[in-house]
Amino acid sequence: MALDQEIKAQLAGYLDLLEQNIVLKVSVATDENSQKLLEFVTEIAEMSPKIRLEQGSLSRTPSFSVERENEDFGIAFAGIPLGHEFTSLILALLQVSGRPPKISEDIAAQIKKISKPHHFESYVSLTCHNCPDIVQALNIMSVLNPNISHTMIEGGMFKDEVEAKNIMAVPTIFENGILFGSGRMTIEQIIVKIVGEADASEFEAKDPFDVLVIGGGPAGASAAIYAARKGIRTGIVADTFGGQVLETLSIENVIGTKYTEGPKLIAQIEEHVNEYGVDVMKQVRAKSIEKNENVEVTLENGAVLTTKTAIISTGARWRNIGVPGEQEFKNKGVAYCPHCDGPLFEGKNVAVVGGGNSGIEAAIDLAGTVKHVTVLEFMPELKADDVLQKRLYSLPNVTVLKNVQTKEITGQDKVSGVTYVNRETGEEVHVDVEGVFILIGLAPNTEWLGDDIERNKMGEIITNKHGETSVPGIFAAGDCTDSAYKQIIISMGSGATAALGAFDYMIRN
Repeated sequence: MALDQEIKAQLAGYLDLLEQNIVLKVSVATDENSQKLLEFVTEIAEMSPKIRLEQGSLSRTPSFSVERENEDFGIAFAGIPLGHEFTSLILALLQVSGRPPKISEDIAAQIKKISKPHHFESYVSLTCHNCPDIVQALNIMSVLNPNISHTMIEGGMFKDEVEAKNIMAVPTIFENGILFGSGRMTIEQIIVKIVGEADASEFEAKDPFDVLVIGGGPAGASAAIYAARKGIRTGIVADTFGGQVLETLSIENVIGTKYTEGPKLIAQIEEHVNEYGVDVMKQVRAKSIEKNENVEVTLENGAVLTTKTAIISTGARWRNIGVPGEQEFKNKGVAYCPHCDGPLFEGKNVAVVGGGNSGIEAAIDLAGTVKHVTVLEFMPELKADDVLQKRLYSLPNVTVLKNVQTKEITGQDKVSGVTYVNRETGEEVHVDVEGVFILIGLAPNTEWLGDDIERNKMGEIITNKHGETSVPGIFAAGDCTDSAYKQIIISMGSGATAALGAFDYMIRN
């Protein structure tokens, strides 16, 4: 499998940064996939005198491991890591050669303390933009700790294994042969799952904040940067830094940036936040917020953080349809990301619930992979832009059902069908499908708030033009608020507004 010139040029620049000699140990047979993989790694090895190719026997064929001379780091790729995983390969080569991974000293120390053996296997698709986070995190852990090893498995090349393990969503992670997790996870989340959550005592020594931001998406990051630039003590509490943007494949409407991708944008934002000395507390969630003399934020681990002002920027999540079978078959046929999980349904029948832009974009995307797509829309007409509808109706393997209500998702161990009701006639109809993609908009992450903070019927926090809520000193920004439009650039702007509002509040009080 010959590399194109653009990829070779990109790779050549990185291979010049290799610090020590590395070995690519290859396990191949005579089949077509093996020959493609062998050609791929051979071409890489020929590009640098610091890379040597060696035939070997690994647990899967075809696959290859990335090792240093006489030193096995437990990193293997079962499949050809192109697409979104090409960066994972480059980083593995650099880190095994001796270049340190770009993580904090605290995270590195936590990884090195893990004493029990952990062999991870991650099942990915090359079109999945969340999968590289998993692959790169587990590879870093393997480089830093000899008790940890990791094999990336490309689902398209190991279809029989994927089917046997009933894997219907990526990334899916197994640890020591047992299911560990499915879906996007950060390196911090993986560590917490292994060693447990941070103890409340770790937060006891923290001084009161001037501004405490709750949530680490674009709104929260923007708020933290604007607050910290005022020279005031600023902190962020975030379960996951990046929020919903991490699940966004292409971003073409951030002014001044023609194109970027969610994970790349968040990496840049996090680097920007860290330049200002913001106290970023990851893998912790706020449980409640209360205004006394100061604002007190209680975390789920029992710790209480005190701050003069707070900015709530907890964002939103994909909205559930709330029918039987949705939760039971999540990651077993029920999915929310067509880019990530679509390839797993190649040649199968699927349904898409939702006729807005996100639903119709998903249907168009899936139609190129699956056998047939059935679109279920509750309203009498689709809500998607006209250009998307024209594209949808031009596809031969798509059926659009309007004015129907999804009633149930059915199956045994995995999805086998979906039942809907025709809202005009009352007729109940069952359709045999193996996947149901749900894209019906967003729901604000505000359930944890008490009654003091005013919200609308959608659960969105009501704010004034300064970003202040109904409780003085508590502000809100981004998709968790009643902003008219949910866009990255609008969230960033509202975060800045809330931070300036909080600063103004402190001056006046």
